[in-house]
Amino acid sequence: MEAVAPFKEGEDLIKGVGGETAKLCFQCGLCTATCPWNLVRTFIPHKMIRQAQFGLADLEDEEWWLCTTCAACIERCPRGVEIIDIMKAVRSIMMEAQMMPASLRNVVASLGSVGNPWGEGREKRADWARGLDIKTFTSDTELLYFPCCTPAYDSGVRGVARATASILKKTGADFGILGPRESCCGESIHKAGNNSLFESLAKSNIEVFTENGVKEIIVSSPHCYTTFKDEYPTLGGSFKVTHFVQYLAGLIDEGKLEFTKELNKKVVYHDPCYLGRHNGIYEEPRRVLNSIPGLELMDEIDCRENSLCCGGGGGRIFMDTKKGERFSDILVEQAISQGADILATACPYCILNFQDSLLTLDKGDVLEIKDISEIVQQVI
Repeated sequence: MEAVAPFKEGEDLIKGVGGETAKLCFQCGLCTATCPWNLVRTFIPHKMIRQAQFGLADLEDEEWWLCTTCAACIERCPRGVEIIDIMKAVRSIMMEAQMMPASLRNVVASLGSVGNPWGEGREKRADWARGLDIKTFTSDTELLYFPCCTPAYDSGVRGVARATASILKKTGADFGILGPRESCCGESIHKAGNNSLFESLAKSNIEVFTENGVKEIIVSSPHCYTTFKDEYPTLGGSFKVTHFVQYLAGLIDEGKLEFTKELNKKVVYHDPCYLGRHNGIYEEPRRVLNSIPGLELMDEIDCRENSLCCGGGGGRIFMDTKKGERFSDILVEQAISQGADILATACPYCILNFQDSLLTLDKGDVLEIKDISEIVQQVI
């Protein structure tokens, strides 16, 4: 690929879209040593940052779309380089130049036309809730449940939204949904570099939330959680945001939720990147699972801050990953080697990737993939 810009212009472009910490990198290579891609292929982030410092010359398109924004490199960088911001900045420039994977072009088109990445009509956004008798959110409703586009539209993950809503009802929560009036939170396309589309989606949601008197939002996705909590306030939308595992852990801590049914299963819990490394939420999901009678909880081989990414962040949930290069395959195989009956997590993207790995590895008869909400629904 030809250079996008000469040195000074390229440097200014990167800084202008959020990659200004590129200049801090002194090429120690720790990000490369940390990056999970090097478990399955060669990927050298520190050389890419060096290329960015010198005006984006001679870059390979594919390389810039690999980053899953898992944040493992950022935790270990001795110079405080915001590597995710640099990746996002370069992707933004490439998006402007129409240099992106074909699958992302489709996602951009769907988000712009129907407000979700799956290309489904807005009128179908609340189809997941059929038969559950969930009310429409109004200004006197306490909580808005925002299920994320993935459980709302993907039948393979729809159970997460249904389990969450059922538990909210059983625990007496005053909640509602906005259904067709919602749009995608915009997180994935923002990490993929399309800033203008992200702002359009975010402002649409902020307007809808504000008009309907939303003050507190419960989410199933750590990606929605991060975006509503950290990025919407910069656009004028400040709402209290709670991930569902935090809600459950809070009820348990207050003595308002006890499990009487047993679940005699061995469960490995996977820390999602956007719940764990990005937000430091490690204890709440474990408290919930440890409160279930009969359940034997195990950590992954690498857990908490060292948890291996499932591969779905940074927009990669919408991109193809070659067989033999899927982190989710590694995690599924590890859970099986630990003797787990269930691989549990708290992120729809992780669920999708783990389900795909079960199919490609033909392991569906030895391991179940479940969101914590689905496990709790069995014992509540």
